[in-house]
Amino acid sequence: MDAIFDAKRISTGIAGLDAVSMGGLPENRLYVVEGTAGSGKTTLATKFLLDGVGRGEEVLFVSFSEAEIELRVVASSHGWELGDSFHLYVPDFTAESSNPDSDFTIFEPGEVELNELMRSIFDQVERIRPKRVVFDSLSELRLLARDPLRYRRLIIGLKIFFATKECTVIFTDELTGNHEPQLQSIAHGLITLEQTPREYGPVRRRVRIVKLRGSRIQEGYHDFVIRTGGLEVFPNLVAKEHHRDFAREQYSSGIEALDRLLGGGLMRGSSTLISGPAGVGKSSIACAYSSSAASRGEHAALFVFEENKSTVIERADGLGMSFDRHVKSGNIAITQVNPGEFSPGEFVSLVRSAVEKDRASVVVIDSLNGYMAAMPDEHFLLIQMHELLTYLNQQGIVSLIITAQNGIVGSALGSPVDASYLADGMIAMRYFESGGIVRQAISVIKKRHGSHERTIREIGLSSHGIAVGEPITDFEGVLSGVPRFTGRADDLLRRQGKSGGHSGKSGGNS
Repeated sequence: MDAIFDAKRISTGIAGLDAVSMGGLPENRLYVVEGTAGSGKTTLATKFLLDGVGRGEEVLFVSFSEAEIELRVVASSHGWELGDSFHLYVPDFTAESSNPDSDFTIFEPGEVELNELMRSIFDQVERIRPKRVVFDSLSELRLLARDPLRYRRLIIGLKIFFATKECTVIFTDELTGNHEPQLQSIAHGLITLEQTPREYGPVRRRVRIVKLRGSRIQEGYHDFVIRTGGLEVFPNLVAKEHHRDFAREQYSSGIEALDRLLGGGLMRGSSTLISGPAGVGKSSIACAYSSSAASRGEHAALFVFEENKSTVIERADGLGMSFDRHVKSGNIAITQVNPGEFSPGEFVSLVRSAVEKDRASVVVIDSLNGYMAAMPDEHFLLIQMHELLTYLNQQGIVSLIITAQNGIVGSALGSPVDASYLADGMIAMRYFESGGIVRQAISVIKKRHGSHERTIREIGLSSHGIAVGEPITDFEGVLSGVPRFTGRADDLLRRQGKSGGHSGKSGGNS
């Protein structure tokens, strides 16, 4: 069995697909790539051949459905130079049926056409001696064979023929529900491409390796996109496969009072959910951690769904965080994510790139609501979010996830999805009314790593920065958004006087 797993692999030319297949395809085997029209079969097969050309191999593309000029136009649209080692063969097997002499034969016309077609293909192989071959697609062969048994024998014959030539072959096939799965049982491997149209935005595409004999694979569906240059596959994230040594230590926000509330700060390798109604200051807290990381020469990555990059910078700069300077220096990267365009797998790939290539120490996802909109349903959201946060924790990242609650004040506040159990810590932010003034409060609900204060503190945001006040002891029900004053009137007047210095302009805080 070990010898089978150690079989030499060849690249598909698509890095993500090679990762899903655990190193590429075992060479000198026959594979099937099936999918509906427009799913990317021909693009995948062409990239496979181009990878061979890049390695100095002769390759052969046999097309039954498109003319050579059409294939070259498609290649040009992707920016591909086929080169002399990329051989295109478009057999004209219809010539036999249109030849009047072919009417005078004791054989069926389809049998004559099929025999002539196979002879011409074998001649091409003997002349070129390719290391990689693609047949695109096999619908015509199936029609010519007519009989399922003959079609199966034909495929087996091709498989044996190419095995003697030490050649790796890919057959593309239309994924329909009305033909017998002859190829699936004969092929060494089967790759399925699927596309799902949506009511808004581009279609979602995903790939699955159904089988790859004698090989380990990353099972399940994996998102992919077709862009200029070919397919880009985003393998599913398996958190347990990614570990990095790091020092588990407190991570400061740069705001002393906030760090005290959090028992010294957040812990490296932990995730924190910041929840609250719109405009209460959630994103500002996340920006404070990002700015603190940048000030230490570290990298912070923000992924924003609802806002654009300029809005984030302006708001943070309005709080004295010098975000624009940090963005220009490269210490802070802001990625605006459009949930209508990005697939969940692509988003995870963006986060991984920030961690593994840019060495980010702080990652902000703003917000969970927008992230959920990029997912097919809530069930997938929680699974993928769990894997993503586990991965970030194992990389020593300080992860901050923003979630906007429905409503503004009162008991009607609610979250679109209960993701509180996924995070190591949870910060709750609320509005409350005091003396005719709308105020903001912050409290730490939980923190798995280390202790934290259980007080509720007032928080103010202004051009001087973020100010966290003393514990609120003369109100009850602040977190519910319907507080009840329990102190003395002069204490309330004194509180109003103290908070006036930092409760100034806070428009746009979120």
